[in-house]
Amino acid sequence: MRAVVFDRFGGPEVLRVGEVAEPEAGPGEIRVRVGAVGLNPFDGKVRSGAMEKVFRTALPGVPGSEAAGVVDQVGSGVTGVGPGDRVTGSARRGAAEHAVLSSWAAVPDGISAAQAAALPVVNETARRALRILAVKPGETLLVHGASGGVGGLATQLAVAAGVTVIGTASPSNHDRVASFGATPTSYGPGLVERVRSITPTVDAVLDAAGRGALPDSIELRGGTDRVLTIADPAAAELGVRFTDGGTPSPADLAELLGLVARGEVSVPVAKVLPFAQAAEAQALVDGGHAGGKVVLVP
Repeated sequence: MRAVVFDRFGGPEVLRVGEVAEPEAGPGEIRVRVGAVGLNPFDGKVRSGAMEKVFRTALPGVPGSEAAGVVDQVGSGVTGVGPGDRVTGSARRGAAEHAVLSSWAAVPDGISAAQAAALPVVNETARRALRILAVKPGETLLVHGASGGVGGLATQLAVAAGVTVIGTASPSNHDRVASFGATPTSYGPGLVERVRSITPTVDAVLDAAGRGALPDSIELRGGTDRVLTIADPAAAELGVRFTDGGTPSPADLAELLGLVARGEVSVPVAKVLPFAQAAEAQALVDGGHAGGKVVLVP
C-alpha cells in the first residue's frame, strides 16, 4: 500500500511516498481505510532521530499518530464498531492508505475526515494539561500559544469551565484567541508588564508554544508550581514540569467530537495537503507557525 515513509533520519525532505506492507488489526484494535491523518511536532522529532534514545524506530518509518477513516477490519475482542463505521483515533503509522487504531471514537455526521483527524492528539494533550494544572472556575490561566491546536483547545475548554484565560499569540491571531473567549496578548519582551496590565494574579500557566516564555511565566505565577509546558526543553533546568504523552480516552474524544459537531468548540485546520506534499506539511508543523492543525490526505 502507499504510505509516507522515511528511509533515514533527517529533515522534512527525507519524507517521500513509498510502498509498505498493509497492517493487520490485532486484538483490541481496528483497521481503517485512511481518509486523513493529523501531523504533530512529535512526528518531526521521530523523523529527525531525536527520539531514538527513548525508543527505536524501525526504518522505513511512517509518521502519523492520529488518523480518521472508515473501518475495514476489526480485531478480536472489539465490540461496538464494525466495517463501514467512520472513526478517528490514535494511530500506528497513520500516514498510509490503511492504518491500525488502538483507541478511537465514532465521527458524527457533519465532521469531515480532515477535521476528525485533527482532534485526537490535541484533545488528549489539552485535557491532560488542564487536569495537571487543576484550574478551577474563577481562576486565571495564562496560555502560551493560545491560537494553536493544543493551546486553542485548552483555552476553549478552560473558558467553558468558568476559567478566565489570557492567551499569548502573534498579533495576526489575536482575533482567533478572542473568539475562543480569552483575552489575547502578544508574546516576547514586555510580556510580564502586558499580562499584569490585564490581571494582577495568574493562578496557572500552560506553555503550549515553547518560545522561551517560562522565565516570565514563573515571575507572573510567583514560582514554578502550577507552571506546565508541553514544548519547552528548558523546563528541567528551570524546575518546571514538562508533560509529554498520556493515555487517550475514547470517552473524552467522543465528547470533543460532539462539541465540534455542535459548533461549541473549534480546532482550526490550517492546511490539508496530499501525501505527495508530506515534506512541505511537516516543515509547516516543525516551524511552529502553521496557525492550526496540518493534515495529510491519501
